[in-house]
Amino acid sequence: MAEELRIAATTDKEARYLELLPQIESLIAGETDQTANLANVAAALHQTFGFLWVGFYIVKNGELVLGPFQGPIACTRIGFGRGVCGTAWKEKKTLIVPDVEKFPGHIACSGESKSEIVVPGFSNGEVALVLDVDSKRLNEFDTADAVHLEHIMKMLARSPH
Repeated sequence: MAEELRIAATTDKEARYLELLPQIESLIAGETDQTANLANVAAALHQTFGFLWVGFYIVKNGELVLGPFQGPIACTRIGFGRGVCGTAWKEKKTLIVPDVEKFPGHIACSGESKSEIVVPGFSNGEVALVLDVDSKRLNEFDTADAVHLEHIMKMLARSPH
């Protein structure tokens, strides 16, 4: 029974991503302002999935600086290699954290956050920003989230800005 529920949840999640992707493509198509695009993407993901926090950190002067987001108040600046966001930046790869309490050096911006996924976005081969998504539930994120969120980051990289 638990496996059937997990499959149904995965299928529902997949269906929501597949419905959301063309909407995001339409939102950012032709828009040249990065802040506007990031704000709309954060809002669309937050509204569709009801995650605790969805937002972006932008690489500026050697640190991640808070960009557009949806959810509770967030940390403003994160150093290279610090926390989940800084580690995803350093390692240049998506990180899925099933339980943030078990991630060495986790930065607790909100005590409500239980699991997290961070997806880097690239410009000229270097990380230019990261998408950070937090959930109130443990083990919220999986490879389906990684695949679709990475696709969204590639769409953002292609948008003119």
